[in-house]
Amino acid sequence: MTSNQAAAPLATPLAKPATSWVTTGIFIAVLFALPYLLPVVLPELEGIITLKANFMIFQFTLVIIYAIAILGLNIVTGYSGQISLGHGAFYAIGAYTAAVLMDKLDVPYWATVPVSGALCMVVGFLFGLPALRLTGHYLALATFALALAVPQLLKYKHIEWLTGGVQGIVILKPDAPFGIKFMNADQWLYYFCLFVACIMFWLAMNLIRGRFGRAMIAIRDHPIAAEAMGVNNAMVKSMAFGISAAYTGVAGALGAIAIAFVAPDSFTVFLSISFLVGLVIGGLASISGAIFGAIFIQFVPNIADSISKAAPWAIYGMFLIAAVYVMPTGAAGLVRRLRG
Repeated sequence: MTSNQAAAPLATPLAKPATSWVTTGIFIAVLFALPYLLPVVLPELEGIITLKANFMIFQFTLVIIYAIAILGLNIVTGYSGQISLGHGAFYAIGAYTAAVLMDKLDVPYWATVPVSGALCMVVGFLFGLPALRLTGHYLALATFALALAVPQLLKYKHIEWLTGGVQGIVILKPDAPFGIKFMNADQWLYYFCLFVACIMFWLAMNLIRGRFGRAMIAIRDHPIAAEAMGVNNAMVKSMAFGISAAYTGVAGALGAIAIAFVAPDSFTVFLSISFLVGLVIGGLASISGAIFGAIFIQFVPNIADSISKAAPWAIYGMFLIAAVYVMPTGAAGLVRRLRG
């Protein structure tokens, strides 16, 4: 085997972001036009149009938020090779950070987003240090324990004055700045979340294509060879966990602002599992796959519920099995094959 042949496995994942950028750009263009197209494409009465369009805008806002969270999970799992079942905990930390800052300290909503991301990055980095001794399913169980513990800690009676306990925290949806006229607050929050998502996806694109991204991929594929070449495996893994948590914390802050309410029962283990499902459906080690995965976890449960009120999760499981069977490499992998 020649040296060029030996380097081929590492070169392939690095070529994906260029292809993913085109798909992501198309999705962003469609998402920008969506709020103005919805009232036109819904041929209903005027009063019903507004209600349905608003609800659809809110749903696509959640798609954008979940895409950021899944992208963060993809950094640590798809590119770094570390399995995590606890990203719902970082989502909760980001959401509560934004809610507490807005409710207790009157911090502007836009300022809570970077603060939530920074706090989750620190927490994720500190959690990643002891987790370095764990790999595979042992690391998955450790992160699973984190997802179990955080909602219970939010209910702890000695910090109810801060978190609101089981009642949670209610916040107000912000209006558009500078007197800009929108249909309602949901439409403005849609554009705000989309703007933040564009920044986060652009940062992730540059991160993966840069030196740090190559180090993560090298550790994922050949950890011993990467360390022999001078890569600090421990530091790269911890930083990958921290960056991944920061992305999920940003998504949590946006989710709190969009929903205008946080409560411990909103961040159960099922949320972490949903992020993992979105990651698998979208495709591992794919930037644009996060968007496909977010669409799946947002809309497929609703479709399953409309098909069968008695057993919606059975229908959801059938959709999930069919998607994995048809797209073994995820939706992004299917798009790449069709374009090829």
